[in-house]
Amino acid sequence: MFEYWNSYLFVTLFLLLGIILPVGSLMVLGPLLRPKKPTAEKLSTYESGLEPFGEAQVRYNIRYYLFALLFVVFDVEILFLYPWAVSFMDLGLFGLVEVLIFIGLLVVGLAYAWKKKVLEWT
Repeated sequence: MFEYWNSYLFVTLFLLLGIILPVGSLMVLGPLLRPKKPTAEKLSTYESGLEPFGEAQVRYNIRYYLFALLFVVFDVEILFLYPWAVSFMDLGLFGLVEVLIFIGLLVVGLAYAWKKKVLEWT
């Protein structure tokens, strides 16, 4: 019975050390070891010598985010085709049907994005 709990004891110990060491070093050692010489220039918004002007937050059109997200999604999904291409000869007809379904889903997603005019910049 003790051998059973002994394995959990080591896992729990490593889990606690994995949490306590980084958090402790960031929260305790960080403020103690970093230099503390605040000046008016360092506390200002910009250290370049220019006074800040205008609003700090600029609103962008949501289409740019959707376009970037769409690019990332299709990029990652196309990356899934590489393992299939490597083992194409071993998979046979079943692998071909699976990848055709996968590509069909990609085409449906692309058609949906095209219909919603996500791919237009203006």
